[in-house]
Amino acid sequence: MTSRLKAAVYVDGFNLYRQKLQHHPDAKWLDLVKLSELLLPTHDIVGVEYFTALLKPALGTDPQAPIRQQTYLRALTSLPTVRQHFGQFRHDTRRLPVIPIELDEAGAPRRVKVRKTEEKGSDVNLAARMVVDASRQRADVYVLVSNDSDFADMLRLLGDELNARFGLFSPVESPAARLLQQRPLFIKPIRRAVLLASQLPRAVVTPDGKTVHRPAEWR
Repeated sequence: MTSRLKAAVYVDGFNLYRQKLQHHPDAKWLDLVKLSELLLPTHDIVGVEYFTALLKPALGTDPQAPIRQQTYLRALTSLPTVRQHFGQFRHDTRRLPVIPIELDEAGAPRRVKVRKTEEKGSDVNLAARMVVDASRQRADVYVLVSNDSDFADMLRLLGDELNARFGLFSPVESPAARLLQQRPLFIKPIRRAVLLASQLPRAVVTPDGKTVHRPAEWR
């Protein structure tokens, strides 16, 4: 019998959330392994690497959001082939132009002070992990879950320098042009039906024996 090909999956957590999950709470209790298996049934999923950052309560945001995220991250520990990697949030205060543009007495664009929040580290961590795994020939194909065009150079490196095969699980129907230019082996759009078919059980048991329940807001 011919052995099945192996795939390793690399999830840009916030890109997946913003593009696909943010407005669909019934899809947020996501089993990343089942999702990968449904999208790529011809391969064995040897690992799913999940890259994100921990939310913190912020003025004007849902104070329960960090709690729900922590609950989900604990639930993911019940999946032995999923590993979590964390970046961090950076908060800066900047003065940016008012939109639509308003001019002050001197004729310059009027600016207001805003608090800008950016997630840092996850993209770099994902790219580094994917390149290292490909150099070690961890799998037969490496799958990126993101529509961030900043990953284009990393994919080019995988193909041109490491002769590695890669594909996309796209959270949008029309992936970024720079990603398509790298000629992925396949492009699998992540549609709502497959998300709903890839939900964790309502209650899961973590490796330390504790039971974690799906947040009520996500039912």
